[in-house]
Amino acid sequence: MNSDTSLFLNHIAQTSPFPVLLSIERAEGVYLYGTDGKKYIDFISGIGVSNIGHRHPHVVNAIKEQLDKHLHIMVFGEYIQSAPNQLTQKLIDLLPSSLNCCYYVNSGTEANEGALKLAKRATGRTEIVSFKKSYHGSTHGSLSVSGNEVKKNAFRPLLPDVRFIEFNNPDDLDQISTQTAGVIVETIQGDAGVRIPSRSYLKALRRRCDETGALLILDEIQCGMGRTGTLFAFEQFDIVPDILTTAKAFGGGLPIGCFISSKELMSTFTHRPALGHITTFGGNPVCCASALATLEVIEKEKLLTEVERKGKQIESLLQHPSIKEIRRVGLMFAIDFDSEERVNRIVQQAISDGVICYWFLSHPYSFRIAPPLTISDDEIKEACRVIMNAIEASA
Repeated sequence: MNSDTSLFLNHIAQTSPFPVLLSIERAEGVYLYGTDGKKYIDFISGIGVSNIGHRHPHVVNAIKEQLDKHLHIMVFGEYIQSAPNQLTQKLIDLLPSSLNCCYYVNSGTEANEGALKLAKRATGRTEIVSFKKSYHGSTHGSLSVSGNEVKKNAFRPLLPDVRFIEFNNPDDLDQISTQTAGVIVETIQGDAGVRIPSRSYLKALRRRCDETGALLILDEIQCGMGRTGTLFAFEQFDIVPDILTTAKAFGGGLPIGCFISSKELMSTFTHRPALGHITTFGGNPVCCASALATLEVIEKEKLLTEVERKGKQIESLLQHPSIKEIRRVGLMFAIDFDSEERVNRIVQQAISDGVICYWFLSHPYSFRIAPPLTISDDEIKEACRVIMNAIEASA
């Protein structure tokens, strides 16, 4: 074991007993480069972060320009700064008119924490409805509304008054009541293995929230920023949330999250008590500059127009009799096999051969694929060739 590996394992907190342990020196486009010179296709975009690839030149230039102006200067919400102002203007230009007020935070779980607080504050209610098999983050509130019981039990007690219902089951919607402050749902369930609801179901969920006065929170932390072929997945279902959360790919590689609602709802944080939600580094100008540049790249390079075609190309190249099911929306995949052990062999072999795919936390019988939207046809073919070889070798 070399000194870098020893330092990493013994003095950087570990999240599992089995880290991947690739030693990465640099990244560019769809590729990661190891310290040994080996090249890897990042077929998971750093778990849904690098949707426009690594170190996109437009993003790097925007970061450098902001670095020459200022870094952190004040806690969120006090000073007027160009970078968050410009990012906000871009977002409200792209989103439905009711989503016109942005609160910037540092991560996806923080965006969800803020959304939960906003639902309670705005409605005066306490109950939160979430969904079985959901994933919303690892902080206490986000964990409380996530559906993986194995991950939760060691950290109880969690938030009270949380009710779980079945995803995509309209019979459960009557459990949303006039006691419900908010319903939090991933538009596409990511960690459960890319579970895609019907259009009629999400429309019925929207109607039920309207009938009861519950606020609908759509978590698009994984499925947003073009991953499904539209900037946000909800655009494909003819609904609009009361609160939208985004992060991961939003920052173009830098840490930023956001929850977005109406000015009317968001203003409830300003009184009784004032500073009802606060963050030191939310709206960091460098991260906001990076996020704005990311949105500009998606728009100027017309990346959304190619997502579905590339998704179909990957699906057509990954055909094997041992695959039980492929679930896909845009460039967001779950590929099912008959056992967790086989999935592990496939993933390990693919990484060894230069293509990074990965597991799901809550669905070990699948592996995930989520390449950068910028990936070329030739890079797709090469990555799929490696994965198919890994599937053959895993038998």
